[in-house]
Amino acid sequence: MESKIEVLSTVTIQKSPDLYKIVDSLNRTLKDRDLMFGLALDKENEEKAVFTIYRT
Repeated sequence: MESKIEVLSTVTIQKSPDLYKIVDSLNRTLKDRDLMFGLALDKENEEKAVFTIYRT
């Protein structure tokens, strides 16, 4: 069984201490709709974060 993950959208935003709470809430709420959300630090700018929406 092969699972493909498709990137739907990526946006770079200002880093905030509570961003992970939003991503966690989205993942818990929308997992049954085959959506997954990710948050990573921007490799080029420590003040930015990269928010990504995936379809699983």
